Amino acid sequence: MIPPIDLYYWPTPNGWKISVALEEMGLPYTTHLINIGKGDQFAPAFLEIAPNNRMPAIVDPDGPDGAPVSVFESGAILQYLARKTGRFGGTTPREQIAVEQWLMWQMGGLGPMAGQAHHFLKFAKEDVPYAKDRYRAETARLYGVLDRQLAKHEFVAGDFVSIADFSIWGWASLWEGQQQTLEDKPHMARWLDQMGAREGVQRGRALFAELRKS
Repeated sequence: MIPPIDLYYWPTPNGWKISVALEEMGLPYTTHLINIGKGDQFAPAFLEIAPNNRMPAIVDPDGPDGAPVSVFESGAILQYLARKTGRFGGTTPREQIAVEQWLMWQMGGLGPMAGQAHHFLKFAKEDVPYAKDRYRAETARLYGVLDRQLAKHEFVAGDFVSIADFSIWGWASLWEGQQQTLEDKPHMARWLDQMGAREGVQRGRALFAELRKS
């Protein structure tokens, strides 16, 4: 019997990346809530696992050579899980390159830009028009890049589902809160529906979803 992975999580787009991946991969896991609104991410015990005080993080009791391992940073966790299971990371060197570059695109581009758009458009205590315009426009540019890629392929890295899709979907699913439109992005709209219909994606997205209301 495979021992469950410890998932340190809060229901955000970054948290969904890992809950979705674990569900899609069929890996057992135990959820430990890290309430980022209350500062749980600064607890000394959590910092031992995730020194950058950010969730998600995991501890796999069945790590390399059978020894436990902790992993922080959502992209690194996705790569680790793909290697562990041999799934969703691409099956050929070219597929693996495609998966990795789109994963990095999300980590270095869409995640930070969409996150800033959310912050300044919905949560910032001060109205900063320059920041709103900048992050709204850059998020739109990135979604244009995504739409053009999806015009050529069924999924982000090719004609197969990958950790790149898991990485991007959570942020992209919140396009309305980023003040974006799908009217000129039909391929992204199709992909959002296709990903959202997957049972593993639905289960991962639903994990403690009620806590987002608070």
